[in-house]
Amino acid sequence: MDIINPDQFGSNARGRITIFIDGNNLFHAARTIGIEIDYARLLKLLCQGGSLLRAFFYTGVDENAAKQQGFLLWMRRNGYRVVQKELKIFPDGTKKANLDVEIAVDMLGLCSKYETAILVSGDEDFAYAVNAVAYKGARVEIAGFRNNTSPKLIDVADRFIDLDSLIPLIVKEPDSEEQKTAIAAAKANGLLFMDEDALHTIRERTSTFIGKNKEPKVTTEVTIPKH
Repeated sequence: MDIINPDQFGSNARGRITIFIDGNNLFHAARTIGIEIDYARLLKLLCQGGSLLRAFFYTGVDENAAKQQGFLLWMRRNGYRVVQKELKIFPDGTKKANLDVEIAVDMLGLCSKYETAILVSGDEDFAYAVNAVAYKGARVEIAGFRNNTSPKLIDVADRFIDLDSLIPLIVKEPDSEEQKTAIAAAKANGLLFMDEDALHTIRERTSTFIGKNKEPKVTTEVTIPKH
């Protein structure tokens, strides 16, 4: 998988970019490998080589969760348009809100306004919508963690952005001494999901976009802590 430098195609090679983030899907994928995403970093990275038209973040919400409401307010103030739906409680006690229709409708409805759509999701159900947008002439890129991204979705995209290889560029830095202490303890016990050499190497690279057909030249080793 080649590392592609957008600069070699010009500063605006990807044209106007619209980003569609399946918030619940991305959150659970990141939690599976033990990281928390810095959404300001993610937005800046995804926009390289183009100009941002819109960045949508779709998520289910619990109106009584003050911490979540604070996070969504931060998202709105930092470049995202939040599309939310109240969580439904199912008989088994699980809470879920499906926004697949909203994402697909917005991708199709806005496709005449952008040159490149970036869908951040691993859900195979979006394959048909991706094809529909491509038939209208727009470029569609998929961004996700490989183990959480459907091969079918990768196959219909013009490019796959492998977030596993970009972990050091999008991971949220610890914002408290308690978090720093926890990370230090994880390092000491061999549970940290990235090593310092890999972190240093990838941060120094200017090329962050990944093609979908070859093996990566730079990767970050990920170790899932054992519980």
